[in-house]
Amino acid sequence: MANDTQDTTMRISQQRFKLRAWITSRLWAQVMAGMVLGFGLGLLLSETTGLIHPETAEVVGHWLALPGQIFLALIAMVLIPLIFSSIVGGLSGAGSGEELRSVGLRLAALILSTTTAAAAIGVMLAQWLQPGKGLAGFSQLPVDANLMSQADPMADLPDPGAQATLPDLIVNILPANPTASIAQGDMLAVVVLALLVGVSVTQVQPGRAAPFLALMDALLSISMNIVKWAMFLAPFAVFGLMAQLVMRMGFETMVGISGYVGTVLLGLAGLLSLYLLIVLIFAKVTPLRFMKTAGSNLLLAFSTSSSSAVMPVTIQTARQLGVPENIANLVVPLGATMNMAGTALYQAVAILFLAQLAGVDLTMVQIGVVVGTLVASSIGAPGTPGVSIAILVNVATSMGIPVEGMVIILGVDRLLDMCRTVVNVTGDLVAAVLLRTVGQTETVRPA
Repeated sequence: MANDTQDTTMRISQQRFKLRAWITSRLWAQVMAGMVLGFGLGLLLSETTGLIHPETAEVVGHWLALPGQIFLALIAMVLIPLIFSSIVGGLSGAGSGEELRSVGLRLAALILSTTTAAAAIGVMLAQWLQPGKGLAGFSQLPVDANLMSQADPMADLPDPGAQATLPDLIVNILPANPTASIAQGDMLAVVVLALLVGVSVTQVQPGRAAPFLALMDALLSISMNIVKWAMFLAPFAVFGLMAQLVMRMGFETMVGISGYVGTVLLGLAGLLSLYLLIVLIFAKVTPLRFMKTAGSNLLLAFSTSSSSAVMPVTIQTARQLGVPENIANLVVPLGATMNMAGTALYQAVAILFLAQLAGVDLTMVQIGVVVGTLVASSIGAPGTPGVSIAILVNVATSMGIPVEGMVIILGVDRLLDMCRTVVNVTGDLVAAVLLRTVGQTETVRPA
């Protein structure tokens, strides 16, 4: 009997050791564990249970989110040098001018087509399911002010009455003051500057450009090393950010507007399926292999709500999927800034939701204008939490749609932001995989 007990104890110890080793060796398992534990703790400490006072819960939430804030700050610290050096290095290693044009044209066509398809999916679902009908009673749904302050999307909204002309918009794309753009964190300006510098480098004699490219390579390596340090905080960051989110939202908020949330999630699931179908048909990468390789990357994107924050991990994931380093370093930073199909889908549903809530009937022409506007505004939107709200308000105002129901959208924006970030990052990976054979003399072996 004693021997049997001893054997059982030994087997249990061995299983625990294997489980511990399995979790510690896989980032996605750590992130998933942090997500589940954070959700449970957040629900336990939320106002729904009444275990602790709301003010105390807010303080606890801030401390729980501290590792996540440190993680995001570390990534943000190296984000601009990382994007700049990645794009310049990717362009310099992409080959001839013809190959660069091929990469650029294919990427632009993919972004435009998938973003348009995403906005169309959002419109069709919102028109079919009508999530805003019968929700007038929820227009005064109370929302914690802290939800708005996370990104403060209303603070810097341009005046809807002061519409810039098309020539002004084109000129404003060029960073007239690169230093100011870098200081303000204007990612689109940094990307444009990097594109101009990268293309210019390919036109300079190799001997004269070599020192500059060596500097870019060193800058990229140093930035990636800092990112590697930050990744040690990832599971704790996910745990704290998830706990804080659930504590602030509460269960009743989710139940009250489940129709709107469900419509957005259904659309995002459809777009994700479309991406997996595209990568299967055109790149011969099975959905199982794609999701298995990208799992930890997508979980991290879900928890941080920022495609820019996980961009270094996305580059590494793309390389694991067989994408050459120069293509990954070029396509992923561009995608993190311009490839926002998930955001376009979400905004399409939100615009029609607001219209239905206010009883405004949009004509087919107006809906077409909405789709076109969302496609244009989504491309180049910063990949940071909350920016979609700013775009949404501008588009709704320009279409004459009342935004009083925005309080409902703000209540669950963080959750939906997390979900659409997953789809946006998936789109970046799909673009990189589809473009991985550009400029190569040999065909990549199908996965």
